Amino acid sequence: MQSFEMLGVCILFLSLITMSSTLDMTTPTQAVIKDGKNENETLVSTKGTFEAGFFTPGNSNNRYLGIWYKNISPITVVWVANKGAPLNDYSGVLELDGDQGLLSIKDGTGATIWSSNASLAQPNKPVVVQLLESGNMVVKDGLKNLVWQSFDYPDDTLLPGMKLGRDLKTGQNRTLRSWKSWEDPTPGKFSFGVDTHGLPQLVITNEDSKKTAYRAGSWNGLSVTGLPEEITDQFTKSLFVMNQQGVFYEIQSLNSSTLLRSRLSPDGYQVRLIWSYQNKKWDMQFPGSFDVCETYDLCGPNNICLVGPTKHCECLRGFKSNFTDSACARTTPLGCDKGDTFQKYERMKLPDTSSSWYDETVSLQECEKLCLSNCSCTAYAQLNISGTGSGCLLWFFNIVDMRALSKGGQDFYLRVTSVAASELQDHRFKRKKIAGIAIGCSCAIFLVAIAVLGLKCWIRGEKIKHRETNYWKNKSKNGDIDLPIFDFMLISDATNNFSERNKLGQGGFGPVYKGILLDGQEIAVKRLSKTSRQGLDEFKNEVMLIAKLQHRNLVKLLGCSIQQDEKLLIYEFMSNRSLDYFIFDSKRCTLLGWAKRFEIIRGIARGLLYLHQDSRLKIIHRDLKTSNVLLDSNMNPKISDFGMARAFGLDQDEANTNRVMGTYGYMPPEYAVHGSFSVKSDVFSFGVIVLEIISGRKNRGFCEPHHHLNLLGHAWKLWIEKKPMKLVDESVDDPIVPSEIFRYIHIGLLCVQHKPEDRPDMSSVVLMLNGEKILPEPSQPGFYTDNSTTTDSSSRNCEAYSLNEMSNTLEAR
Repeated sequence: MQSFEMLGVCILFLSLITMSSTLDMTTPTQAVIKDGKNENETLVSTKGTFEAGFFTPGNSNNRYLGIWYKNISPITVVWVANKGAPLNDYSGVLELDGDQGLLSIKDGTGATIWSSNASLAQPNKPVVVQLLESGNMVVKDGLKNLVWQSFDYPDDTLLPGMKLGRDLKTGQNRTLRSWKSWEDPTPGKFSFGVDTHGLPQLVITNEDSKKTAYRAGSWNGLSVTGLPEEITDQFTKSLFVMNQQGVFYEIQSLNSSTLLRSRLSPDGYQVRLIWSYQNKKWDMQFPGSFDVCETYDLCGPNNICLVGPTKHCECLRGFKSNFTDSACARTTPLGCDKGDTFQKYERMKLPDTSSSWYDETVSLQECEKLCLSNCSCTAYAQLNISGTGSGCLLWFFNIVDMRALSKGGQDFYLRVTSVAASELQDHRFKRKKIAGIAIGCSCAIFLVAIAVLGLKCWIRGEKIKHRETNYWKNKSKNGDIDLPIFDFMLISDATNNFSERNKLGQGGFGPVYKGILLDGQEIAVKRLSKTSRQGLDEFKNEVMLIAKLQHRNLVKLLGCSIQQDEKLLIYEFMSNRSLDYFIFDSKRCTLLGWAKRFEIIRGIARGLLYLHQDSRLKIIHRDLKTSNVLLDSNMNPKISDFGMARAFGLDQDEANTNRVMGTYGYMPPEYAVHGSFSVKSDVFSFGVIVLEIISGRKNRGFCEPHHHLNLLGHAWKLWIEKKPMKLVDESVDDPIVPSEIFRYIHIGLLCVQHKPEDRPDMSSVVLMLNGEKILPEPSQPGFYTDNSTTTDSSSRNCEAYSLNEMSNTLEAR
């Protein structure tokens, strides 16, 4: 009997040795965990909180490798490896390659159904696989350097110490992914992570539609703005880190004995749970319940969602519903510098910050001034409300997904017109009476003044109209143009007398201002500068050409105005300004994902094809650049600024000029040097824009430090070294489709080839962009010189690049 007992002890001892060996692998490819119908091997964390092994969820017949709480029943799984590739029997084995440090799951046939995607930087070093007390399964080398960890690949559960968000060094984006159902770990339709556009915020995304389903909000220094319960929570706390390493969100337990987890449910809700040792169950910490206002943008733009006996949507103050949809529109357009003020809202979940701007150093008072100085700014709030408070957060255009909270929340300041603000004030009777008397007394004087002023304006207007009518009479009579003529004073009033606050930018023609006509229509006004190198000829040229052009990717000219020395062009207003405003800005560039960038490139191509081939005239733009590509409210591109454009006969292919006009960095060699231009000149400029959009960097001003190349040269060098993907803008967090980006780089290089005859025409480019044409190999781009062996003079040339992108005029050599 004793011998049998001793034998049992020996067998137990040998089993422990065998299990221990699965944790310290110094030889290649050994089993860490073996599945078995009667005996399932597992890994257990140091103190026994977590266990890893194969399991079957619910009534399923599938087997998965997972991690769960060891002593909690029923089984509570926190991580699954092979979610998309389940085993259908008990033959699974988790193996560790001792040479490479690679974990893999193999089925009964030896086929690999899942593997970790990290391996040793220096193979043939001893490795160890461990299950940590945090629930993190890790692979480490002999020097205890981390090779791989399960925390980098979350399932549907967030554990303390696990980070969600983007690692800016590696580009890895960690998100939770829901299960298909409570008993099926197959990837579900919802994901939970950090949206890094604008001010980073927590969002739940419906992966089927790629649209936001729920938005917890941004971090305000104390909590996530949509989760006010975090402020008063005594058991846990949240951390939100934004630095050069990355943007991360995590939860922490304030007591080491507290078991805490946050789970993304199959129906798209995020819940935080704490284990009750007393009741032996998971207690929901928050949210305790969900209301209909949690749904993203439920009420539409410029609304507040209020919860009472029923859901209630209410337009923001100064806005009114148009009853045709859920959107609310302003009753009175913002006056920009005409006395706009702010309406304070308290206890708010702040609106969507994906299109916001923020600065950690600006005070709340300075924040208000910044918003007033920008005509597109619609609201502001304090960035950090902890301590004494600091930072500035600005919103532009529509306010989306804002709701009132019963507790927590923060102050929000909505920009309103002086008229809207006065309507909201509770005027006292006495004040009304005094104001009435004052108004009554001044009415007679005012009416007399208006009559006199009106008579003068009428006389002045008639003279202006007469002069303007005579100026364009011959053109209109011949059918050359069909364009409204605007009164100068009307445009002056619309732009607040060309106020600096209304100024949108500056070009070779002169400054551009935003204006609002009496009917509320927004316009952009180009005003010829008295110091501009472009004059009446360019003004007439732009009017004559663009008045005849109608295309969705060309900006629409609404009219013009000429009075004495004043020359104005009135365009439709593009709410998102120009392409360079986004792609060359470190924060705004994140608003343009790859799908939108490709869409913009295709839109520019269609606009050029129309100019070159499909319009009534063959038109060469001659000044195509990112600042001359405007973006409408839907980020659709529209080519603008036709002051330097030239119209060709249908049988004419090229021309020469002694007066070269355009922008350095976008001019092709034959035009900059010899004054020769053709449709291939625009193709070259288009190619530069394509490479700028893909890289997020300017051709002019970019200088590769090792070879002193411009952007075109740098792209070409990467191409011939077969490393074109190194050109890609790393700030875009969309998943990269290498083949598609590769194709766009290829097309960009074809368009900037040195010889114009080698460049494709725009009809071929459009086919290439749509994948309908085989791409030939590109040749060397224009202005390419490899200065890798040059002396210090090349470095000085590199530093001498100018960032001024105004259109220039020079004499051709």
